[in-house]
Amino acid sequence: MHYCILSNENRIEFIAMPSDYMYQLIALLRRLHKEIDKLTTENRPTLPIVVGECTELELHNNEYAILSGLDYLAALESRFAALNEENYPLISLLTEIRALHAQLEYLVEEGEYA
Repeated sequence: MHYCILSNENRIEFIAMPSDYMYQLIALLRRLHKEIDKLTTENRPTLPIVVGECTELELHNNEYAILSGLDYLAALESRFAALNEENYPLISLLTEIRALHAQLEYLVEEGEYA
């Protein structure tokens, strides 16, 4: 398991991802950053900045929690799906988010990711 450390609006988030899928999460977030300014909707979601990743994480503050990659991607997908975008092909971004989510769901079904 790897942990992705994200900074989002002065808040730190920790996302647990299977080691082999961490690069896909980071690549997805970089792609979303690249495309977010192309959206014409007024309520663009804020995207976190990838601060780093690690293989072990022990939290000592109850204000923080470790989110599963599945939960994080579901929340990310719902934020983008709720956009009222008329000029940008939002479906391409949603497809990428959903594809990574589906890969994690498959791992759960196979018992390789909890």
